[in-house]
Amino acid sequence: NRTAHMMTPHYHVSSKPFWTFEELALLNIPGITASPSFVFLWVGSGGEALDLGRHLFQAWGFRRSEDIVWVKTNKENSRANINAAREKNSTFLRTKEHCLVGIKGSVRRNYDAHIIHANVDTDVIISEEPELGSLKKPEELYHIIEHFCLGRRRLELFGEDHNIRPGWVTLGNKISSSNWNTDTYLSYFEGSNGNLLGTTVDIEHLRPKSPNRDDSKLLFYNEHKAIPNKGPPD
Repeated sequence: NRTAHMMTPHYHVSSKPFWTFEELALLNIPGITASPSFVFLWVGSGGEALDLGRHLFQAWGFRRSEDIVWVKTNKENSRANINAAREKNSTFLRTKEHCLVGIKGSVRRNYDAHIIHANVDTDVIISEEPELGSLKKPEELYHIIEHFCLGRRRLELFGEDHNIRPGWVTLGNKISSSNWNTDTYLSYFEGSNGNLLGTTVDIEHLRPKSPNRDDSKLLFYNEHKAIPNKGPPD
């Protein structure tokens, strides 16, 4: 089972073959995902698609945990994309896209350091927008996923040739060739670490740490500043 998944479904692109929301909800994502695992789902510039993305997470047994925003610049490409970015029901010109992050299972930042690297990246990507009509997403999202999730089984759905990347299985009807070999793929996960990247003492020393909660201060606050302890009910 995979521990990290990226999906760029074409349900929001009217000029290309697309999937309906109902078809996406029926994908057997629960059957190919481990627990814990993560899904990174591109949902377009906002509006209704944000709600549909959250409903997809529910259908697949995930819950939303983060929202990564891609802010597009147009220093190199012409501003011809502006007219295409105008949406019928939008008040403002939309120049960003959302990637929702869903989690399956339970992951605790302070105790599951063998599964995730917390606090190593931000939730904003700023990069040049692609040419008009392109579905290409910023490469920085791969960096975020690979830094954050320490699982080694990574799957991308709805991929194209430009999405093929070392360490990933990429599936999509736009891919022109394949180098898939089952035995070779399974051999990558042999050894003591198996599906995880593993760690070292030096890595743990450099890892950003989440602040530990001081229970004694919390108790002091509760007793002296917050709601006082309640006695037994009348």
